[in-house]
Amino acid sequence: MSDAFDAVFAQLRATMLEQASDMTVTQDTPGHLVMKTPWNEPGKKEPAWFGMVQVKKAFVSCHLMPLYALPALLDDTSPELRKRMQGKSCFNFKKAEAHLFTELATLTRRCAKAFAGPVGATGC
Repeated sequence: MSDAFDAVFAQLRATMLEQASDMTVTQDTPGHLVMKTPWNEPGKKEPAWFGMVQVKKAFVSCHLMPLYALPALLDDTSPELRKRMQGKSCFNFKKAEAHLFTELATLTRRCAKAFAGPVGATGC
């Protein structure tokens, strides 16, 4: 990992852990954080995915899986943060951008609130 990516990963990891504190950490290794919900996916024996922060070759990615089920959570997202999106739930960063990380923290908190209970209890 480059020093720049290390710093981006550290900030995004801290954001995910702080804003989604009700979620369960299932992997936390250098360059890779995975969090799952406290409830099992319907029809499955394991918890649903909540999010992930991972260092890739060309960027650091931050995935918020609730955005698949509840795309309306993105309604207030700035065009600048949306430019960082790849697909429906992934944001990519090459450098730390404080204003975007603040906005992403708010979005992460909204996702965590929406996915705090079992599917159905949150409108999913």
